[in-house]
Amino acid sequence: MSVKIVTDSNCGYSVEEAEALGIEIQPTPVIINDTKYFEEENLTKAQFYEFLQSDGTTVSTSQPNPYDVAERWRRILKDYDEILYMPLSSGLSETALTIKHMAETEPEFIGKVYALDNHRVSVTQKQGVIDAMKMIKEGKSAKEIYDWLTATAHTSSIYIALSTLKYLKKSGRLTPAAAAIGTLLKIKPVLQIHGERLDKYAQVRKASDARDAMINAIRNDLENNFADAYKAGKMTVCVAHTNCEKEANEFAEQVKAAFPDVEFTFNDPLSLSVAVHIGPGALAVATVIKY
Repeated sequence: MSVKIVTDSNCGYSVEEAEALGIEIQPTPVIINDTKYFEEENLTKAQFYEFLQSDGTTVSTSQPNPYDVAERWRRILKDYDEILYMPLSSGLSETALTIKHMAETEPEFIGKVYALDNHRVSVTQKQGVIDAMKMIKEGKSAKEIYDWLTATAHTSSIYIALSTLKYLKKSGRLTPAAAAIGTLLKIKPVLQIHGERLDKYAQVRKASDARDAMINAIRNDLENNFADAYKAGKMTVCVAHTNCEKEANEFAEQVKAAFPDVEFTFNDPLSLSVAVHIGPGALAVATVIKY
């Protein structure tokens, strides 16, 4: 039984890296002033952040066109028996639910395409792809992989420290008054993603306090929320960022020192879908189960 993995550009793999791994990337559209762009095709990360930081520019993300997704599936199914489709969390985009519905209701895809919603994004989504590739090598079917990734969907968490409230205000996730007060008081919010939406976790005054708060949050997750997987050596930790690689490298060393008994996996840019809402200069730490 041959299985092909298709994920989206939110997982962090480039098209070139995906080709080397034998998987495919469904690009996520970025809408800039009503014009559609695709990362790597006609938009670099540097260009994205340039647009994002321009006050006169409107930047948002959109769903892949279901027709394009279906055409990709038809092409792949000429050479493979099954497809495991792995988009970002339905809590951050309706893509997962839209595509899942198509896979489960269109006769040509039923039993051949398994569209997953395991509530992941960025580095946690990437770990899911790695786990799926391992299971394919073991000879597991798309359904078996789908079942495991669904069962472990909530065994992950991400904490993100923002450098500014500007982009939460810009995206409508924070009122202008709250943003103004936060900026005046120099408050640095720490957000969390526990499988679903981007939510508030804590408020601190200094960047160092934000890093400490995130590390303490991960420690609590490992020792309490994910204790069984942690004791079994099945948890990993990773770092992500929005256009601040130097700070991310420094934070990665701090995270490694805090959790010497946990495998450190990635230090990657956060997905553009998340960056739209939080802006540049954000640091994140995550913990996620591994197969």
